[in-house]
Amino acid sequence: MKLCRTLLFSCSYNKKALAFGLWLIWLFGIFFICASFYATQMLSFSTKDNFKKPRFFGHGVTYSIDPTVTIFTAPKGFVGSVGERQEVAVRSWLGLSSSINVVLFSQDSSAVSFASAFGSRVSVESNIDFSFLGSPFFHSMVARSQASASDISVMIDPEMVLFPDFFSTLKYAGKLDHDWLLVASSPNVTHLSFMWDADGKKVKYEKGFLARKLQWEHCDRRMLLAWNNGDVPLHNGVIPPFLYGKGIHNQWIVTEALSSDYRFVFDVSWTVSSTFVSDPNQEYYQLKEASTDSGTEKINWEFTGNVHLGKLYGSFSFRGANFSNLFRFSKCDGHYIFTNREQDIVYPLGGRVSFSLRDRAISTTRNGKKILDCVDALKSDEGIENCSVKDRLPWSSSLSLPHSFEQLLSMRADLNRTIVLALAGYSYKDLLMSWVCRLRRLKVSNFLVGAIDHEIYEFSILQGLPVFAYEAAPTNISFDDCHFGTECFQKVTKVKSRVVLQILKLGYNVLMSDVDVYWFKNPLPFLSSFGPAILVAQSDEFKTTGPINLPRRLNSGFYYVNSDSQTIAALQKVVEHALVSNLSEQPSFYDVLCGEGGSYRIGDNRCLEPETNVSVQFLERDLFPNGAYKDLWLEKSVKDVCREKGCFVIHNNWSSGRRKKLERQVSSGLWEYDMNTRMCVQQWHKIRLTSYF
Repeated sequence: MKLCRTLLFSCSYNKKALAFGLWLIWLFGIFFICASFYATQMLSFSTKDNFKKPRFFGHGVTYSIDPTVTIFTAPKGFVGSVGERQEVAVRSWLGLSSSINVVLFSQDSSAVSFASAFGSRVSVESNIDFSFLGSPFFHSMVARSQASASDISVMIDPEMVLFPDFFSTLKYAGKLDHDWLLVASSPNVTHLSFMWDADGKKVKYEKGFLARKLQWEHCDRRMLLAWNNGDVPLHNGVIPPFLYGKGIHNQWIVTEALSSDYRFVFDVSWTVSSTFVSDPNQEYYQLKEASTDSGTEKINWEFTGNVHLGKLYGSFSFRGANFSNLFRFSKCDGHYIFTNREQDIVYPLGGRVSFSLRDRAISTTRNGKKILDCVDALKSDEGIENCSVKDRLPWSSSLSLPHSFEQLLSMRADLNRTIVLALAGYSYKDLLMSWVCRLRRLKVSNFLVGAIDHEIYEFSILQGLPVFAYEAAPTNISFDDCHFGTECFQKVTKVKSRVVLQILKLGYNVLMSDVDVYWFKNPLPFLSSFGPAILVAQSDEFKTTGPINLPRRLNSGFYYVNSDSQTIAALQKVVEHALVSNLSEQPSFYDVLCGEGGSYRIGDNRCLEPETNVSVQFLERDLFPNGAYKDLWLEKSVKDVCREKGCFVIHNNWSSGRRKKLERQVSSGLWEYDMNTRMCVQQWHKIRLTSYF
């Protein structure tokens, strides 16, 4: 009996133990399922790889005080209605916080006058690349902006008005544990009823303005870009030389930033309150304009030029151009949220749980449902993520400036009606840009570029240079084999004298300079002092002693002539002589003006052509050395030696071939153009230095 009770108790105990064990298994199972679900939710916002994912609940930067912000923009002149709208915009920015400063990229004197009223908070920066018509280059603006010492940099349209939630959005962005780039488009209005006081603080505005149904233009080029400054670049690659406000530079930046995955990129158009005044009569931002008299479409040449960048720069690509993986940052029911439109996932800022728009059943909380309902309402609004430019880029078979040769001369000549002329082919494009950068640094602006092939013509337009195409230019110009003595060289040099003669006949003085001539200082005041009926030319004599006007020693790669009847007649003779010669134009200059064998020589440094009574003055070689004189190019520091001598220029001739010229000039330190950044070297160095001040 006792044994039966023992067995019964044991059996009952084992049953309870079994049931208890099963309950434990169920409990642990539920626990592990919940833990797995929670972990899945925590990892659901992973981006393409673990290295690049942002944590929306993280704290990348903790600002004990307001972050310092520099807003960069490129305004037009502060005159008229455009100037008034720009002033309203700048005052709205300054009124957001005392930690905000503004930099105006401009060469207009009205910008300097405007900035002076705001003290140190507004400054004018002219040390970037501008086209010869005054349009700033976007790649140069971005380089200057990225060198800022502030916590955050902002690139903005000069007429975009901002409201306080913009600054609070920047502070929220600082909580991310990843470098970021935010972008926003802006709605427009027909008028603004706002006023700001002298300190930039808002004092009056139209009630109900922000609640009004505004006209959105998400794909308009008036985008706002902002990023935190650090060591991480905005994108991979080099920005093509876009003209600011003329094309698709903002879309390019966003596309490249998304493709590079260096930064977390998100759209804050639904969080940041901003606007601008629409003006149907304003042509500043128009891509195209209709010609009412002819019924044809006139394409904005600057925008067309930006599109043509694809022909010259491999980095001009729109990878993933539909912005499909662009996050949207918005505010719903008091919560700031990120929305991944591609994956339909919502990430509340500061929260640790994400919500799936595809599976609403998992969001059972009241707040979660409100957020999802709010997101559903926002989904109906198209945004920047639909601004694909890949399939809607206009294209033109050719690119040309809307200015005639005569118009360019009138626009570029200085007060003395003098033009600095350089002729170049595409093979010499880098030397051309170094030459241009040097002249810009010397503040010589009256230069004009003659294109002897179509490639250099389009290249020069895209670089913002004043360029004309010479219709009678030779064809089949060799890229690497057009140096001294070649048939190609002979054909190219004969173009120079014909162009100079054409300019002289139009009433302009000419300083002809090859692009391999390095300028230490502006020689125009000295050269123009010789007066009319004198051709002032560099000597090509390499011996350090003896006459410098010996036969065939006149260098036609650097000379100055006045526009007068005698000089025009003399140069006409040179052109006619060169046309029937089987040599380059340089021997024709000497044989005509100094006589064959030097029969018209006067002393050791002059000639006198008897028929036209035009003199040739050979320049002193210590001041205007050629490429062989005293082996200056072999000196350890060509720059120091030439400066001691007081050189105006030095010619990189007596060197056969484009590559050798490049190597010699670059290695000597007499190089002014950065082929990687596509900016002038000195300008790039100054931009980098700004990050330390």
